[in-house]
Amino acid sequence: MKFGIIRERKNPPDKRVVFSPEKLQELIGKYPSAKFVVETSDIRVFSDLAYKNAGFEVVSDVSDCDILLGVKEVPVDALIPNKKYFFFSHTIKKQPYNRKLLQAILAKNIELYDHETIVKENGARLIGFGRYAGIVGAYNGFRAIGFKLNLFQLPKAATLENQQALIAELQKINIPNLKILLTGNGKVAYGAKEMLDAMHIKQVSVEEYLHQNFSEPVFCFVDVLDYNKRKDGKIFDNADFYNHPEAYQANFLRFAKVTDFFIAGHFYGNGAPVFFTKEDAKNPEFKIRFIADISCDINGPIPTTIRASTIENPFYGYHPEKETEVDFLDENAIVVMAVDNLPCELPKDASEGFGEMFLENVIPAFFDGDKNGILSRAKITENGKLTERFSYLQNYVDSME
Repeated sequence: MKFGIIRERKNPPDKRVVFSPEKLQELIGKYPSAKFVVETSDIRVFSDLAYKNAGFEVVSDVSDCDILLGVKEVPVDALIPNKKYFFFSHTIKKQPYNRKLLQAILAKNIELYDHETIVKENGARLIGFGRYAGIVGAYNGFRAIGFKLNLFQLPKAATLENQQALIAELQKINIPNLKILLTGNGKVAYGAKEMLDAMHIKQVSVEEYLHQNFSEPVFCFVDVLDYNKRKDGKIFDNADFYNHPEAYQANFLRFAKVTDFFIAGHFYGNGAPVFFTKEDAKNPEFKIRFIADISCDINGPIPTTIRASTIENPFYGYHPEKETEVDFLDENAIVVMAVDNLPCELPKDASEGFGEMFLENVIPAFFDGDKNGILSRAKITENGKLTERFSYLQNYVDSME
């Protein structure tokens, strides 16, 4: 079985890779029958030489490989027919901008496995870059605060080597007495929490956060039942919210009235209540001035996120009264950080962490007959058709828009 690590071809350039040289060595140690080659790349965070020194062949042609592993979408003209591909295709939510990609994958008889569809039997994702999005998103939020309040200037995350370097910068600054709200219960949220903990910011309970004042910065870590409530007043568990989001209404404004900095690390499901509305943001009691929207759902639950921002220009302002984008330094602006490819700013750490998850959760399936169904659940296309699990994409594929 021959695997190829493919070159990332999407713009803007992405330095991440599925496996670092060291993780590939570990993989071969466990599965000596696996053969790996690496497609040459001058942008990858690990150099061609690093792979050569680790004992791997670096090639310009991967067409003799059985399985091709990448991170971002492969351009249509670079797809090799009749291969098995693993990458983030951004098609499973019927994203219109990648319809032609999925159509080409089917036309070229490619077996597509999307990293996002590699899940446990209960649907929980097994691999991803979420932790690193949380790490960089929290850092960028503090960077925005420094610029806006003219208190400190943090360097861009992309100019620093790793998470520890980000933490070292954060530990140099003095944070005013902000109340910080962190939402979520997954890898993204816990990545952001790592940074708050590393800064030694005190965590407080919901009741303390809502009703007490502090002489130091504090944060409150909340989940869906803290900022949503059932319309009938009954109390259930998270599963009830996920299964019946239409039975709930937002209870977020009680937090918005006391929060300075909101770090959005939640997953937002279809049918769930929005956190707040544009009208809510006009309320004089609405206190949030900084939002690091790591989840970055455009036209989603956070109406101030009117577009994704970029690594190059990560901040913009939202004017509540005008309901328009303004300069983030405008005195009336809510500062928004909504970069949608945050892990790209930490490519070495992100690649190493991703490879660890891929080796643990995916590679064994190639050698144990897929006994846990990892590959069968993840497979989107086969023999030029959608698999049954992803047959809901047929109308998306058939559309000519």
